[in-house]
Amino acid sequence: MSELILKQLPAIEAVAATQWNALIGDDHPFLRHEFLHALEASGAASRSTGWVPDHLTLWRGESLVGVMPHYRKFHSYGEYVFDWSWADAWERAGGCYYPKGLTAIPFSPVPGPRLALAADVDPLAARDLLAGAWEEGGLSSWHLLFAADEEVDAWLEARPELLVRHGVQFQWRDRGYGDFEGYLAAMTSKRRKTIRRERRLVSEQGLTLHRLSGEQIGERELEHFFRCYEITYLERGRHGYLTLDFFRRLRRSMPEALLLIQVRLDGQPVAAALCLQGSRTLYGRYWGSEVLADCLHFEACYYQGIEHCLANGLTCFDPGTQGEHKLTRGFAPRRLRSLHHLADPGLRAAVARFCDEERRHVEAYCRAADEALPFKE
Repeated sequence: MSELILKQLPAIEAVAATQWNALIGDDHPFLRHEFLHALEASGAASRSTGWVPDHLTLWRGESLVGVMPHYRKFHSYGEYVFDWSWADAWERAGGCYYPKGLTAIPFSPVPGPRLALAADVDPLAARDLLAGAWEEGGLSSWHLLFAADEEVDAWLEARPELLVRHGVQFQWRDRGYGDFEGYLAAMTSKRRKTIRRERRLVSEQGLTLHRLSGEQIGERELEHFFRCYEITYLERGRHGYLTLDFFRRLRRSMPEALLLIQVRLDGQPVAAALCLQGSRTLYGRYWGSEVLADCLHFEACYYQGIEHCLANGLTCFDPGTQGEHKLTRGFAPRRLRSLHHLADPGLRAAVARFCDEERRHVEAYCRAADEALPFKE
């Protein structure tokens, strides 16, 4: 069997979509060639935005046998695992933290695989080869964010010196509920009444919800969604990371992965949430509204997604980062781990102490979060 060769690609278009996607499972739209290409072609992930593509690929001759998205980063925006304090401490000490290496999906804090290998590739050999890209590439550090648990374990086997940082998100999982009423039946009486009241309030305000998939999402619907998406960011005094061109590219190249939840008032769209979906999981990502309405965010971003999962056989709903308010609506805490290689021993020791202290806080938080779930014992 021929030797594995590592190639670093300056753009995702340097490899054919069919080759890349042949290694990707069917439940991970964010790792697909089309998604990563839309980020680069629209300018969202580019040198001008501080996300320099440097994708790591493994080859046997002309056969692509391993892929891992990788970027040289010149800041820490758009990552959702924050290391600003590490960078600040190192630069005040006279070091240079950027550029750093990052394996993640830009602007997308979505748990899932980050490295995809052909079945006959030795995982340890592959990781040893990949590690050379940041250990010998003049980077201060390398960071693996939102990787699947089994992938984190595999990296720790290959590189036990990697630092582990703990975090938490909230996910909904189907426990055989059947439909939304079955889901509510698993909850305490108080929470059932609250959720029914929230849904009723949305209806009483004259708002209707409509789920559009794939080819049902036309240009007008997409443009309205983007206007709402931008409103969410403009309220914070800036534009969104992503452009209308990015979303148009997704609609052209992977329409089957899109679910648009559109909110209408008197027949006119006034709010929207755009989700991506795989074969088992719904990923709630982008939201915005032109109106202020009681409980609308809960309905559009949570309850509609749960209903869609139950109606279409999806067993997991990842609604995005943050928010204890997800707990009382049945989204359970999920522990996440990120991995970090820091070249300087002094910085590494300081960050290791920080990560250990943070881990204890996360463990306590997760215990409290489990107790706040609304389900019957």
